[in-house]
Amino acid sequence: MPSPVLFAVSAVFGLAVWGAVAWHYIWPALKEYPSRENLKPILLLHGFRFLGLAFVVPGVVSPQLPTTFGQPVAYGDFIAAILALLALATLGTRTGTALTWVFNIFGTADLLFAFYLGSRISLAENPGLLGAGYFILAAYVPLLLITHGLAFRILLQSKAVAPSPSKVRIA
Repeated sequence: MPSPVLFAVSAVFGLAVWGAVAWHYIWPALKEYPSRENLKPILLLHGFRFLGLAFVVPGVVSPQLPTTFGQPVAYGDFIAAILALLALATLGTRTGTALTWVFNIFGTADLLFAFYLGSRISLAENPGLLGAGYFILAAYVPLLLITHGLAFRILLQSKAVAPSPSKVRIA
């Protein structure tokens, strides 16, 4: 089978399997908790996006992997991890709500931008450029995309992420 087909099959299977896991196990478990609590595991998972730094570590990826792909992917993921952990630390406050939105929008855009960059360097035709990083794209990125979708769903369905200030009545 040609490399682009194998690459596409890996991406589609990753999305399909993580989608099924989310549908059957993750979402049913998350919806049992208040919105602030059900964002915690998603934000913690995305705290591991420091793993994207592997795309700039010699020996993990091929030396021929263009830095025009590796650096934006690595540092975009690292920024997303920092945003996720900041959102987690402030969850339940107005700042936490804003940071969760910023994280989720930035994190999703970062992953989509990585796909765009990969297409610009014909990554699907040269998956060997990724070295061991191939498994990040095949197994981890689909999970990240699925959980970004869940976070958007939680954020859009709930106003209760940050408590509103109580109004003081003057009598």
